[in-house]
Amino acid sequence: MNRGLFLKLAREGHCMPIGTHLVLHERPDAEDVMLDGTALGEVVVESARRFGTPLAVPLMDLTLEKEAMLRAMGVEAEELAKFHFESLPEREMGRVELTPRMRATCDAIAHVTQLPELLPMGMAIGPYSLLTKLVRDPITPVYMTGMGMTAEQEPDIALMETLLELGERVILRYVNAQIDAGAKAIVICEPAANLVYFSPLQMEDNPGPFEHFVMEPMQRLAAVLEARDVDLVFHDCGELTDDMVERFGQLGAAMLSFGSSRDMVEDADLVPDDVVLYGNLPSKNFYATELTTDEVEARGRELVERMAKTKHPFILGTECDVLSVPGKEGEITSKVTALMRCGCKVAVDTAPNGPRCEGV
Repeated sequence: MNRGLFLKLAREGHCMPIGTHLVLHERPDAEDVMLDGTALGEVVVESARRFGTPLAVPLMDLTLEKEAMLRAMGVEAEELAKFHFESLPEREMGRVELTPRMRATCDAIAHVTQLPELLPMGMAIGPYSLLTKLVRDPITPVYMTGMGMTAEQEPDIALMETLLELGERVILRYVNAQIDAGAKAIVICEPAANLVYFSPLQMEDNPGPFEHFVMEPMQRLAAVLEARDVDLVFHDCGELTDDMVERFGQLGAAMLSFGSSRDMVEDADLVPDDVVLYGNLPSKNFYATELTTDEVEARGRELVERMAKTKHPFILGTECDVLSVPGKEGEITSKVTALMRCGCKVAVDTAPNGPRCEGV
């Protein structure tokens, strides 16, 4: 496993955005590239090199698993995007086939493996976040579970239990395919595991629903990754309680990535000393002129200085992936450049395609 690499980067003051989407959409043929594994792999490599990092992070697209699952259950292609289950599936889920986008991602990972200086990484949605995409109202059944109701008593709870199990199978299929392609670390994204979906008041009295719907599936995934000698990078950009952060810290992840709602200095006291914290500049707002370049740099430098005092391993980065927004490319790039001035030594002026860190 490569936990040592993450720790080494943290010690060296590494900084990096999650910027593959930004680089991809500089290409006029971006839609075609997402279906071409070699071309997509080249984008991942270019992103890693531009931002001076050995971490080759794929696109953070959390729609792929839902499509694969629904296709395996016979849902028509035109219904996939907006489909929600209203009752228990009428047919069993067949063999889960990788979608064209999934195959391209795996081929891109295989392409990255040809470059020994880069760490090929995979990407997947977390089981609970996938579940929230499959039903119209995931909040009420979870709350009812916390009140002591069961699947035998409430059909909506039974539906949630069934879909959680099926979704976990789909995610595991995709994760294993990425590992087979050469991924040495997998980013699991659980943005729905947050205070919107789990009542903090109820959690104080009964953390059972959070444990059942979020932690138990994640622990099973973490165990699979460990068995296959692959690192877990856990990402959750939602609004979280301290207890949630502490529980995520017990997953054995090499790196934890949280949103800008968290104070990472405080989080340093909640997670093990060998878990790198990553983040958490507000990349969701990089397109907005109200967030100035100077403010991004000031916030980044302040966070670096505060985290240095904690002595907890930390990599400065973005709270989520940096999305390309048409007409806002210059604004967004300026914020990424500002971020990269805050950590390791950069050579902004000499890099033809944007900022990159020296010596990585």
